[in-house]
Amino acid sequence: MEKGKNKTIIDKIWDIFASVKLAVVIFSLIALTSIVGTVIEQQAEPEKNIKLLMKMFGLGHEAAQSFLGVLDKLGFTDMYHAWWFLAFLLIFCINLIICSLDRLPRVLKLVREKVRPLPVEHIEKMSIKKTFSQKNKAAHIKELAASALDRIGFKPLESSGEEGMQLYAEKGNFTRLGVYITHLSILLILAGAVIGVFFGYNAVLNLPEGEVSSYAYKDRETKIPLGFDLLCDNFEVEYYPGSDMPKAYRSWLTVIKNGKEVMKKSITVNDPLSYEGITFYQSSFGTVPDGMQNGIIILNVASANGQTEKIKTKIGGSFTIPGTSVTGRITDFSPALSFDQSGKAFTYAEHLSNPAIFVEFSEAGKIRDSGWILKRYPQTWQLKDGNRVEFLDIWGVEYTGLQVRKDPGVLIVYLGCIIMAMGLYMTFFMSHRRIWVSISEEKGSAKVVIGASANRNKAAFEQKIDKLIGMMNAGQKGGK
Repeated sequence: MEKGKNKTIIDKIWDIFASVKLAVVIFSLIALTSIVGTVIEQQAEPEKNIKLLMKMFGLGHEAAQSFLGVLDKLGFTDMYHAWWFLAFLLIFCINLIICSLDRLPRVLKLVREKVRPLPVEHIEKMSIKKTFSQKNKAAHIKELAASALDRIGFKPLESSGEEGMQLYAEKGNFTRLGVYITHLSILLILAGAVIGVFFGYNAVLNLPEGEVSSYAYKDRETKIPLGFDLLCDNFEVEYYPGSDMPKAYRSWLTVIKNGKEVMKKSITVNDPLSYEGITFYQSSFGTVPDGMQNGIIILNVASANGQTEKIKTKIGGSFTIPGTSVTGRITDFSPALSFDQSGKAFTYAEHLSNPAIFVEFSEAGKIRDSGWILKRYPQTWQLKDGNRVEFLDIWGVEYTGLQVRKDPGVLIVYLGCIIMAMGLYMTFFMSHRRIWVSISEEKGSAKVVIGASANRNKAAFEQKIDKLIGMMNAGQKGGK
């Protein structure tokens, strides 16, 4: 009581931050608020969260809007930048550091303290103890024990005295630091996350084919300079056969810096492009508004006698089948063509889910044939006269939707995760184990007393002691 009264303000503050109860309270607050921050979409358009709240709580539009207003004022719509959430993280870090510093000296003392020989009566009082006798000289039993200890991973030291001979060893004294290594990893992960929040960003970029951008967009009004130019060379969508469901989509991107191409890569959903700490993820796609008329149609035209030519044209453009006098003129285009029951063609969508061109073929000024040629259906490429018109692509009418992310703290987070794995392994799967083997002469035989201790997983260590005794008995029989 007197000691408590004599504590200074600093001592009392230290005791508060060294409290495990404070750690539990702060961690619980972080977890609970993170649940809210996970449900409420961060930095999103208000209407998205209004619809979410209406669906979750059965609220009307006005009630959901008012509820969202309260959440916004409390900082839950941008929680990871909110002062109170950062204060929780700061308090948690201070608590973790002070808890570690408060307990670390005692643990370091145990780590640094070397194992020493003990009186036999102390060995006999240990939680793990084995006593038996063997009919042989104590010196021979000592050699058997030393060999057995070495085989189970211990390098024993030796001492002699009035009570006889003693072998003693320890292993894994550093494993007591596992929990503190885990604490360090948590601090690194939190530091990396905070660095990412304040010095990184998440943005989007809708980049049309053939166009260049030196900015990403955090929202409609906020442009973020990339520090280089990004060009979309091409974009392509692959659909499941017979359906309009995308199977895969791929963008061909070029990084340009100081007027020079420095990097090219094709990206897919799970294979992004990274340059100068900025990562571009494939996230969406779409068509450029009013871009169909300016799109470049790419055809591979082959005559019946095998002559081929690759042609680039536009809607309304003409081409000639090589080696013939047959010309084709593209008179119409549909981004998503289908046919009704009567066989009449119609467009059922605005995006390029099933693009098709209508071509009129003429010879000597007379139209001889016409029809739709579909990009996704090669059977429509073959003409009646044996010529072939392959519809390969329409370029310049689609954009690739990229998620742009910069996170300078990610390497620190990765390092923290690696260190955490090490710390957790040391904490839960390794232990500080010590063993003493006392050997003394007793009426023509040798009395062996084995004592051991482990700070965790004593059952497994006791099995090792049984294995040690088995080796000694086997050696004893072999010696005979």
